[in-house]
Amino acid sequence: MKKGILLLLLLGIIQFKVFAQQDAWVYLTDKENVEALIANPLNIITQKAIDRKNNHSISIDERDVPVNENYIAQLKNATGITVMAKSKWFNAVHVRGNQIDIEALNSLGFIDRIDFADKSLNVNSKSAEKKRNFRSQKKFKLESTLKTFNYGNAFNQIEMFNGDDLHVANYTGSGITIAVLDGGYLNVNVMTSFKRLRDAGNIKGSYDFVNRDIDVYTNAKSSHGTLVLSNMAGFVQDEYVGTAPDASYYLFITEDAINENPVEESYWVEAVERADSLGVDIINSSLGYTTYDNSNYSYTPADMNGNTAYITKGANIAFEKGMLIVNSAGNSGNDTWGTVGAPADASGVLSIGAVTASGNYASFSSRGTAIQSTQKPDVVAQGAANYAITEKDEIKTFNGTSFSSPTIAGGIACLWEALPNKTNAEIMQLVRESASQYTTPDYFLGYGIPDLEKSLNLALSTEANDFKSIAFDLFPNPVKETIHVKTPLNEAVIALRLFDILGNEINTFLISNENNTINMSLLPKGIYIAKVEIKGISKTFKLVKE
Repeated sequence: MKKGILLLLLLGIIQFKVFAQQDAWVYLTDKENVEALIANPLNIITQKAIDRKNNHSISIDERDVPVNENYIAQLKNATGITVMAKSKWFNAVHVRGNQIDIEALNSLGFIDRIDFADKSLNVNSKSAEKKRNFRSQKKFKLESTLKTFNYGNAFNQIEMFNGDDLHVANYTGSGITIAVLDGGYLNVNVMTSFKRLRDAGNIKGSYDFVNRDIDVYTNAKSSHGTLVLSNMAGFVQDEYVGTAPDASYYLFITEDAINENPVEESYWVEAVERADSLGVDIINSSLGYTTYDNSNYSYTPADMNGNTAYITKGANIAFEKGMLIVNSAGNSGNDTWGTVGAPADASGVLSIGAVTASGNYASFSSRGTAIQSTQKPDVVAQGAANYAITEKDEIKTFNGTSFSSPTIAGGIACLWEALPNKTNAEIMQLVRESASQYTTPDYFLGYGIPDLEKSLNLALSTEANDFKSIAFDLFPNPVKETIHVKTPLNEAVIALRLFDILGNEINTFLISNENNTINMSLLPKGIYIAKVEIKGISKTFKLVKE
C-alpha cells in the first residue's frame, strides 16, 4: 500500500513538472525588408509558387515574408525559453517554458502579444492586455489517350466518386503537387508499392518538423503517413492503384505520435507555409486536434466554430493563398466529442467524412454541428474497410476518415489537372455541387458522395456555353507534328499561349486565318496546356504530344 501511495505521489510530481512547462504563441511586431522582398519574391518563394499565385490572381504580400531571424535568436537566448516552431503568416513563434519566463518576454521591444495555450493564463495576465498590432489583423485579400488501370481491391473506393473515369481520360494527377501532412512515412523510400512514384521522380521533398530533419522514412515513430500516401500514390500492378498515381508529392511530418500538444498545430501551420512557398496545389491532412494531454490546453466542441483554433486560422490563410486543403473530419462519431475537429472546421477546408463500401454513413465519422459557420463535413468518401498499403508492402483494410480524405484528395488532383484554370474555391464548389445530396445536406454526410466526372462535365459545359458562339478548335489531339487552329472569321489575330504541365510558359503564338498552324515536332512527348482568350472569354485546352 505504501509503495502504491509513493508511486501516485511520484506520478503527481512528474505530472506537475511536465505541466509546469507552458506552451504559448508569441506574436511579433514587424518584419525585415518587407517591401524589397515582395518586389523580389524569388528570394522568399519558388518560381512554381509565383506561377501558381499569378495563375489564380493571388497576391504576394507581407505574410509571405519570413519571420525576423534576429528576433528568433533573442527568444532562443531568453532565460528558460525553448523555441518550438515559427509562422511567417502569423508572424509568431511557438515557445515553451514556465509561465514567469514566458511572460518576461513582454520586456522585449519586438513582442506584440503572447497567447498561452492554456487559455486560463491569459485572463488576467498582462499578455492578454496587449492589443494586437493592426497590421497582423488586415484581411488580404480535351480528351486524349485512354489510360486504364486494374485497381484490384481499391476499385470500389475510387469508382464510388467516378475517379476512375478521370483516369480513363488520362487525368491522373500529372502537374499537380500535393503536400501530405502526417505522422511518418516508414519505408516509403524502399517499398515496391511506391517504386513507380520514386522512379518518376515524383517525391519532390520531405521534412520532419517535429525532429527538424529530412528523414521521414526510418526515424518516424508512425507509419500512418505511409497508409495515407498509398491511397493517393500507391501502385501494385494489377492489384492496387492510388487515386492520383502521377501527381507530385512533398512528405511532411507534423504529428508527434508520442504526445498530444498544441505545438503540433504550430508544426502544421509551418509545414503549410512551406508548402505554399514551394508552389503546392493541394494539402492532404489526415489529422485533427480537439483535446490534449494537458487538459488545460484542450478545446471544447464549441471552439470548433471555424475561427478559434490556431490551426484552423492557419488553414483559412492557406485557402486565401490559393491552396486547396483536404482534411479528414475526424473519428469521433461514436464518442462523446462527436464533432468535426480542427482544422476541418475551417470554412476554407474541404472536410471529408466517411462512408462504408456501400455508401452508408460510417458511425465513427465525426459529424457537423450548427456551431460551424459552413456545412460540415463537406463531402464523404469510403473510409470504412478502405484498402491501403502498409509499411510491410501489404494491402489491408483500415477504418477512418484518415483514409477517406486522401482517397478523395487524389481524385481532386485529377480533376484540377483537367481544369487547371480553376481556382481552389471553384474546384471545391464543383466537388460539392456534384455530390449525391447537394440540395439536402446534413451533419452526417454533408453534401454527400461526390461525382468527379460530373464535376468535370459541369465545368466543361459552362465553358462550352461561353464559347458556343465562337468557332474555335485545335486538332488533331493527340498530335505528332502540326496542330491546326480553327479561328473565328471575324477575329484578325488571336494569342495562343502554350505551357508545359508544370505551368512554365513555352511560347506565345499569334494565330490568324492565314497563319493557323503550330509546329509541335520539336517538343518532347508529353502533356501541354494551350490557353486562348477571345472577347474576354478564356479557355484552356489539354494537348498530348505523341
